[in-house]
Amino acid sequence: MNRIVRRLPGCSLLMLILFAGILLSGLAISYTTHISRLLLNELFSEMTIRDHAQAEWGRLILEQSTWTAHGRVEQLATGKLGMRVPDTADVRMVTP
Repeated sequence: MNRIVRRLPGCSLLMLILFAGILLSGLAISYTTHISRLLLNELFSEMTIRDHAQAEWGRLILEQSTWTAHGRVEQLATGKLGMRVPDTADVRMVTP
């Protein structure tokens, strides 16, 4: 009977350590889950920003191709600048 009485404090200390470990493990799981959800929300918001930037980039590329179209450039050159395609008699070849 003396042996059982002597083992109880050691056993209860072990139980206390195990309980604290389980409690800390549960808290760590809760904390990492919370951080994971925060990072996932941040990722989705960054992906939304990326998608908007890509859409804007596509619109800008389309606008650039519209502004630099050959027909538009030729129309501006003849209309605003008075340029014209030279006659073949006006073209001179220069040799180096």
